[in-house]
Amino acid sequence: MTVAPERHVTAPTRVAEPSAGHVGVRLALVAGAIAIVVMWWIDPSPMHGAGAAVTAAGRLAGLLGAYLVLVQLLLMARIAWFEHAVGFDRLTAWHRGLGTNTVLLLVAHVLLIVEGYSLTDHRAVVSTGWRVLSTYPSMLKATAGLLLFGLVAVTSGRAMRRRLSYEAWYAVHLTAYAAVSLAFMHQINAGQDFVGHPVNRALWWGLYLFVAIEVLRGRVFLPFRTWFRHRMLVERVVVESPGVVSVWVRGRRLHDLGAEAGQFLLWRFLAPGHVWSAHPYSLSAAPQDGRLRITVKDAGDHSAALAHLRPGTPVIAEGPFGHFTLGRSVGTRLLLVAGGSGIGPIRALAEELVRRGPRHHLDAVLVYRVGHERDLALRHELDLLAREAGLRVFYVVGHRSELGADPFSPAAIHQLVPDVRSRDVYVCGPAGMTHDVLRALRELRVPVRQLHSEDFEMA
Repeated sequence: MTVAPERHVTAPTRVAEPSAGHVGVRLALVAGAIAIVVMWWIDPSPMHGAGAAVTAAGRLAGLLGAYLVLVQLLLMARIAWFEHAVGFDRLTAWHRGLGTNTVLLLVAHVLLIVEGYSLTDHRAVVSTGWRVLSTYPSMLKATAGLLLFGLVAVTSGRAMRRRLSYEAWYAVHLTAYAAVSLAFMHQINAGQDFVGHPVNRALWWGLYLFVAIEVLRGRVFLPFRTWFRHRMLVERVVVESPGVVSVWVRGRRLHDLGAEAGQFLLWRFLAPGHVWSAHPYSLSAAPQDGRLRITVKDAGDHSAALAHLRPGTPVIAEGPFGHFTLGRSVGTRLLLVAGGSGIGPIRALAEELVRRGPRHHLDAVLVYRVGHERDLALRHELDLLAREAGLRVFYVVGHRSELGADPFSPAAIHQLVPDVRSRDVYVCGPAGMTHDVLRALRELRVPVRQLHSEDFEMA
């Protein structure tokens, strides 16, 4: 979330304690899994012998795997109350974390079912597998669905992800919807827990319809409703520094969005090369009446192409998302730490802080870390805030080898900001830097409730 490269959201470095809503969502998801197990357990079918027991385990693996697939879709359905309770960063981390387990359960379902049938029929596993594939209803559909799930899982791995463009990754992930449809038809037509069980079938239909409605509402209906309500257009594109541009967007009644400094939106520009995917970029200026701004570093095909957007280009924006806001602060004294492209939301927070109170009440320090002086995007705006509002700004320029020391070691931070323990600290930047800063702050015994960080990068 940043002024930064296009990316997928990865595991967050947020360190605040889980909220009541967060715990409630977790409990609801666990309760759903327990209900699945109960549905499987009360099945009246006899379970005598090793073959039947293995087959039953395979059925349970399939049910839980299908449930986790639906949970995966629900986590990324842009459900507002989900995001408010948990946070977009945590939802995305859960989504990624569940991915491997979901595929493993689906593979275990196949292997256990074939092994169970093999034991029951006293036949070789290979011949049993072929018989199941070639004679059981909807098995070809199920196999195609499993292969698509496997493709999604493989392309989500870090090694493969680095080789794919965002657009290619996005296209592959769209096939997950086809995989879900194929798996559903297989379950309804051939699943022992559904064939001849009208109550189970009705509940399963209801679960799938609920998820489908929420996905369509969050991913299709709401974005287009936002477009018709706010009519966002690109106003202008400004070059801030080499490889860094700001995109100003204007629209109607943008205050109704409720966007705050530090938050991000998912942006889709209706121009060639941008239409088919939405990218998360943070606001780099406090929201103004009728205008929003993002500042983006050239780090890929999509971000590089933003420099060529023309004024008047329609914009569909989803959000706002994120809890990286001043409303999370415990007190009024702040330390803002930005690394590289993370200056976007940090600069927006600084501006919002200045707006909220008179100069003599402002007690904020901003530390901006970059490798080269030419990378200091938005420096003129930060200098202006320093001169006119009393914001204390420190630029830390150079690589660690050039500086001769770690600029974010506990000692370095304490020397720069001696009263850091009494401040709320907001950190945004590359994952490694964010991790180092938070670790140093914990060593300095800055209370966890005063640490605020959302770290996002391509994965």
